[in-house]
Amino acid sequence: MNYRPVMNAIPPVVKNLIIINVLLLLATWVLQSRGIDLVAYLGMHYPGSDKFMMHQIVTHMFMHGGMMHLFFNMFALWMFGRVLENVWGSRRFLIYYFVTGLGAVALHMFVNYLEISSMQNAIEAFRNTPSPDLLDQFVSKHLSNASVQVRDFINTWYDDATNSAYASEGLSLMERILQLKMDIPTVGASGAVFGVLLAFGVLFPNTQLMLLFPPIPIKAKYFVIAYGLIELYLGFSRPGSNVAHFAHLGGMLFGYLLIKYWNKNTNHFY
Repeated sequence: MNYRPVMNAIPPVVKNLIIINVLLLLATWVLQSRGIDLVAYLGMHYPGSDKFMMHQIVTHMFMHGGMMHLFFNMFALWMFGRVLENVWGSRRFLIYYFVTGLGAVALHMFVNYLEISSMQNAIEAFRNTPSPDLLDQFVSKHLSNASVQVRDFINTWYDDATNSAYASEGLSLMERILQLKMDIPTVGASGAVFGVLLAFGVLFPNTQLMLLFPPIPIKAKYFVIAYGLIELYLGFSRPGSNVAHFAHLGGMLFGYLLIKYWNKNTNHFY
């Protein structure tokens, strides 16, 4: 497929998505200065958290953690999304954008569910047979930035391992870490943007893209494959990372499945 977009034209869906995302970041800053945390209300929380609300499934896609987070997502949306919208039309592109965004958060929440279930099982095992070893393993795995006070408490318990008085405090610490994990909000359009990137690679596989680092040309299909493999590696190697790598992969996965579905039903959504 050959396509040459109108470089100066920004189609309506891409334009409005960018405007909404920018306005919500500005609103986040303004309200934060007045003591209102918009991220806590619109960011996606784990369904088991008291802070979870149904609208967050959609609204988290329009929230961002800062200017650089917003810039890179919106730049990629502008660069690749306008091409897709001009090819597919606004209606199909909007459907694709939301399907990939929702698919991204679905996979991310599933991965969170696996991790939180593992944490709950570890807490139950600790409740039955409390020990400094189990607490140390739990903290090392789920609290990478443990404070000096937490480490000192564990070391103190190691020095007096038979003292059962430490068990209740250790259990309370583990439960606080679990709650902290469930209360971390997920924000950003990255899942949908990775879906957009995947679609561009599928529709225009041989288009040459110029990388910034290193400054070399690469075909879109190889760029998408490389990016996907990197995200897969980071997702498994850095499970406690603040970056939702599996959300990125979810956007690409659901994007690929939707494109395959559309290719089999060529008259659908026209």
